[in-house]
Amino acid sequence: MAPTHRSPQGPRHLARAAAVLAASLAVLASLTGAAPAAPRAAADDADVDVQVNAQASLGTLTGAARGVNTAIWDAHMNDPEVADLMTAADVGVMRYPGGSYADIYHWETHTAPGGYVAPGTGFDAFMGTVRDAGAQPILIANYGSGTPDEAAGWVRYANVTKKYGAKYWEIGNEIYGNGHYGSGWENDEHADKSPQEYAREVRAYAAAMKAVDPTVKIGAVLTSPGEWPDGVVGDGDSGDWNHTVLPAVADVIDFVSVHWYAGGSDTTADAALSKLAKLPGELREVRNQIDRAAGAHAPDIGIALTEINTNTGGARLTARPNGLFAADAFMTALENGVFNVDWWNTHNGAGEITTVDGETDYGDMGMLSSGACTGDVCEPAPNTPFAPYYGMKMTAQLGTAGDTMVAAESSAQDVSAHAVLRDDGRLSVMLVNKDPDTARTVALDYDGFTPSATAPEVTRYARGDSDITEVTDGDAFASRVTVPPYALLTVTLEPKAGTGPAASAAGTPGTPRLDAVTDTTARLTWDGATGSARYLVQERDGAHTRLVGEATGTSVTLRNLPPGSTHTVNVLAADPAGRLSGPSAPLTFTTGTPADAVCSVTYHRDSSWGNGFVTTVTVRNLAGTPITGWTVDWDWPTTGQSVDSGWNATFHQTGSHVRVTAPDGAGPLAPDGGSTASFGFVGANDGPNPDPAVFRLNGAVCSGG
Repeated sequence: MAPTHRSPQGPRHLARAAAVLAASLAVLASLTGAAPAAPRAAADDADVDVQVNAQASLGTLTGAARGVNTAIWDAHMNDPEVADLMTAADVGVMRYPGGSYADIYHWETHTAPGGYVAPGTGFDAFMGTVRDAGAQPILIANYGSGTPDEAAGWVRYANVTKKYGAKYWEIGNEIYGNGHYGSGWENDEHADKSPQEYAREVRAYAAAMKAVDPTVKIGAVLTSPGEWPDGVVGDGDSGDWNHTVLPAVADVIDFVSVHWYAGGSDTTADAALSKLAKLPGELREVRNQIDRAAGAHAPDIGIALTEINTNTGGARLTARPNGLFAADAFMTALENGVFNVDWWNTHNGAGEITTVDGETDYGDMGMLSSGACTGDVCEPAPNTPFAPYYGMKMTAQLGTAGDTMVAAESSAQDVSAHAVLRDDGRLSVMLVNKDPDTARTVALDYDGFTPSATAPEVTRYARGDSDITEVTDGDAFASRVTVPPYALLTVTLEPKAGTGPAASAAGTPGTPRLDAVTDTTARLTWDGATGSARYLVQERDGAHTRLVGEATGTSVTLRNLPPGSTHTVNVLAADPAGRLSGPSAPLTFTTGTPADAVCSVTYHRDSSWGNGFVTTVTVRNLAGTPITGWTVDWDWPTTGQSVDSGWNATFHQTGSHVRVTAPDGAGPLAPDGGSTASFGFVGANDGPNPDPAVFRLNGAVCSGG
């Protein structure tokens, strides 16, 4: 991202024998009784219900979870106050040298031809700030005007000469914005600006850089599914950016880098808060693309969300709503498979001046003031925190490295909930009230956690608060809290003595792995836990879980799964007394389609333009008898996908379900694959656009997809 503002282009069921399952569920219930110790009567006046499941892991927070961008054109990037503020907010990553500037920046001479370089912003000065903040860098190697040798030299200087131990290295910034798809803001001096060339060069960069330091982690740039130019196929290309780059580099990279801005024509932060609902689906599709391209190596490839903010084209950026967005966005991304989230930017500069929620909004994409002015309106003193800084800082009240994110579900769209099971056994819940006018009373209920009678610790960021504030008014219970309008509230609870993972002699099992999967079965294995007598495998649906497998060893086969269905599971260990450990990290998998199906379907996306697409579907009857009067059914994997118009068939969509009926006068489908039926349609997508997982011909599951 450049320093000036721009707009980016752009019925599942897992079964066991009934008697075994009933017995297992009874045991599980006896082990995890979670009636809260605080009086439930206190929640009778609640208008929002939040369910927290401490046995449903969403992953573990790492030291790299919270990050910020820095830029060499920012004269304040290395002010001493910056390191202190980043330490206070538990920032673990600082990204350098600054979005699009990375593709004009030459580290050795500290120059950026065509751009401004502020004094005191060189690499060593930056690393001083990183070290003072107790953080680590993400460094962007110059792809646009650099070479693999130049990048390797930077690795040598950083990690051999200076021994900085710089671990994460991206190859370029938003290279898909190099003009290949029509719109260009990213410098790229390669004659060939295609995704194929970028993939070839990533391989060359990775080889050169790892030859110097084999421990470095190399990141390739991807587009966010559902965001421009996702789905666009350039001239001479065989696929879009992600589907070209990923298969070609999956064996040499360690992570992918994506950016996400809420964007859109409504540039208010309130609108951005609602648009966060798209982010989980987009991140799931990034993971799906990695899984398809990398196979067995896929779990080793991480996802870094190295730029996020509301909007680059004039959203209200420094005021309270963007603080709510920052907290909600950081946790939403981390809960959906990202290991690192970096806010754009530390300092950025004043933009459009507006009034939001009774305070001046400076139109600045920074977390901290740069002291700049728009006309005769000037920002506060440099390094004064804006609301997004406090949003990020509140997430540090929720959890830090080693803590486990767990499922939390809210009954209200305008109140978000995020929860973390702390490494010391406590449970923290962060609530985001997006209603600017009304305080919301929230009833809290728990699975897998029993609060003590001790009053919870509560911190708040609300109107009138100049920082994250401790709440000591006694109006918070384990079962009920009130969140002021436009506010963040984090509640931290002690476990009842003798309960929770800390009371178990069993350690936490390893993340389950998918050893084999068919259309109806999945074999899972995991690394065992010390002190374990047996293991329980649970499937998650929102904030609810159900027991789906049990074993004394470290593997289980799940059976009777529906073809083409997606499942998220985790494992708990029980010690000899039956006390449960904390949950493992989750695994999400999808079953396939039957190899011996009586039909096959080919779904081919002919073209795509980010929020729309054209698809041709071809159906073949593989049974021994002809079919007359056929229907084809599928379900869209994500919200926002739809059929707009079609041909050679009749289309009907209800919710996410699509039924296609043969046109009048259509001949029979011949047996044994002797003929085909084809139809096409124009579709629309608001967000990611994954292909349907399973198709049915007259109710029978088909092979292919």
